[in-house]
Amino acid sequence: MRLLPSRRFKPVLLAALVTLAFGVNADAAKSPTVAAPPVPLLWKVSDADNSVYLLGSFHLLKPDDYPLSKDVDAAFADAESLVFEMAPEEMSSPALGMQMGQAALRTDGTQLDSELPATTVALLGAWLAANGPELQKMGLTPQVVQLFEPWFVGLTITITEMTKQGLDPKLGLDSHLAALATEAGKPTAGLETGAQQIAFLDGMSKEEQLQFLAEALSESKDAKEETAKLHAAWRAGKADVLWQDMAVQMKKEYPKLYQRINIARNDAWVPKIEKRLADSDKDDTLVVVGALHLLGPDGVVEKLRAKGYKVERICTPCNLPEQR
Repeated sequence: MRLLPSRRFKPVLLAALVTLAFGVNADAAKSPTVAAPPVPLLWKVSDADNSVYLLGSFHLLKPDDYPLSKDVDAAFADAESLVFEMAPEEMSSPALGMQMGQAALRTDGTQLDSELPATTVALLGAWLAANGPELQKMGLTPQVVQLFEPWFVGLTITITEMTKQGLDPKLGLDSHLAALATEAGKPTAGLETGAQQIAFLDGMSKEEQLQFLAEALSESKDAKEETAKLHAAWRAGKADVLWQDMAVQMKKEYPKLYQRINIARNDAWVPKIEKRLADSDKDDTLVVVGALHLLGPDGVVEKLRAKGYKVERICTPCNLPEQR
């Protein structure tokens, strides 16, 4: 089985596609430094009655990614309710992490190493030995890791490497705005459930899972540069860079996975967002989802534009009339 094609899968991209972050609690972020606010990936979709704001999130952020821009503050203030990929009460529940772990448990009585190539076994052993303290924080040991499917271990490695670079799921844009909504007494909802997100991961083929794990390990030493590039592009509001680096390769090399993780979810979300626009009893809504879901021809923004809604990019720092 050929596990490493000439163009790599980049496990960090898969981590950026899902909200799941091992059941961490959501806390509002506070920055100890004063930095320029991130340029928002923010669009306003309107019909005759009301509007929906679409905000592209990065699920793991740093303290100096706050405060947010005045554009985001204004959208939050205007919105009477917020919608996330997953309802905040589920996103912050420890039960979600347990549900994820149960779905990822091996059921055939074998050890993870038994299905891995020798090279991957060696790389995994070295990584586990070097990251004992990080594993303990998640309640894992090298022995326990052997009980899980490759996708779960690959995601664990990717998120661990991202957090070692100062990115924190507790500081993700979703978690931050969910906390603000609670403080402001604004109702919140989810576009899908934790079980659905887990199914997207658990539904990866064996080949995809082994590829994901092998590359998570091989790229763990080089992940800093890749993650920093994506984070910087998100901070700068560079939709084109994120689209090219987060979607184009996955779409070409793994079309089935891309269809399941991105397009199918976008298609399921659009009618729910349209309902918010069509229902005259609904007030304005702020929808916060992973940035990739809003970008490119497969994104929610273009899907709604194609249906005839008025769509505009809200980006004061861009100094452009409209960016797609």
